[in-house]
Amino acid sequence: QVQLVESGGGLVEPGESLKLSCRVSGGRFFSLATMGWYRQTPGKQRELVASISGGGLEDYDDLVKGRFAISRVNAENSVYLQMNNLKPEDTAVYYCTGLNYGPWPWGRGTLVTVSS
Repeated sequence: QVQLVESGGGLVEPGESLKLSCRVSGGRFFSLATMGWYRQTPGKQRELVASISGGGLEDYDDLVKGRFAISRVNAENSVYLQMNNLKPEDTAVYYCTGLNYGPWPWGRGTLVTVSS
């Protein structure tokens, strides 16, 4: 019963920052899994914006490259997404999940709203 709980979203103005957190529980070999952050806006497909391998290799979508930073603390079964210089187009529900050793469920996500 793998569960993922995202937190840290909120309402911010353009240019501000947020740090999202994801806590994983329920019986996965978390430290081996590549973890990713997705985001989804109504009417659009869920898109992968960042990922990090068990060894710490990071990858980013071009839309967030240079602004977002994904990290993990394996001892805490946690994944983070530091989001800097937020833009209105970053507005979405953000989800954390595994990209291998699946299938992985979806959590409730955390809503990020970037608006002036």
